[in-house]
Amino acid sequence: MDVPYDLTSYVRVLKMATTPTTNEFLQVSKIAGAGILLVGLMGFLIGAIMLVLTGGGI
Repeated sequence: MDVPYDLTSYVRVLKMATTPTTNEFLQVSKIAGAGILLVGLMGFLIGAIMLVLTGGGI
C-alpha cells in the first residue's frame, strides 16, 4: 500500500467532485426511493406467499 500515492489520488478525486444540482439530487432521490419501495414490495410479496403456502395466519 503506497500511502502517498493513495492520498494524492484521493485529493485529486475530491478536487474534481462537485455539489449536485437540485435536479440531479431530486433524480437520484427518486431512483433511490423507487428502489427501496421495490425491494420492500418484493419482501412483502414473498412473505405473503410464504404465509399462504405454509398455512400460517389465524
